Amino acid sequence: MIEITDVAPVSVPHRIRGRAWLAGWLTRVRGDDRAVCAALMAERHPVGELLGVHGGASYVLLRLEVGEISVDDLWGTDHVDPEDLATAEPDPLVHHETEVLQHLASAHADRVADLCGLLGSREADGMAAVPLALDRFGLRVRFTGGGVSSFDARFDFPDPVADACGLRHAMRRLFAAAGEQAQDTTDDRADDRAGDRAAD
Repeated sequence: MIEITDVAPVSVPHRIRGRAWLAGWLTRVRGDDRAVCAALMAERHPVGELLGVHGGASYVLLRLEVGEISVDDLWGTDHVDPEDLATAEPDPLVHHETEVLQHLASAHADRVADLCGLLGSREADGMAAVPLALDRFGLRVRFTGGGVSSFDARFDFPDPVADACGLRHAMRRLFAAAGEQAQDTTDDRADDRAGDRAAD
């Protein structure tokens, strides 16, 4: 069995975003299959030492035939069909997620905090907002502090993002919507205060 732990790349309470377990049968790769498997490994994870597996016996290559996969993450707990995993494509933002989340947390914390206005309530007022996860479908933010338990909120993009350029556009739209909501809330509060003064 292989256990994979996904840890958020930013400092936030409860940093583990998910775990996955892959169980199956482990066998040694022998004969002509060694060269094929070594080339496949080198293609996905280029490491100079792997070139030595073609002729020598200094490395042992093992193949895991996956029989069962279970996942427990931010979206819930479920089983995954091994064939679905074999044909799945990586999220196009997988190589950008860490850098983007760290940049948002360090340089744009105020704009991330403005996203609480899109929740439709004031439950996140006074809470710290930390960007927790990013994929082609949207941004997940964890709200912590404020004397209440933390919670996560998902902010979906209007359309799935295909690359870094699309991500910049989607993030601009998301922050613009949050800014407009924050301005509307400020205007409403100003109107309420004016109404209270007029009533007095």
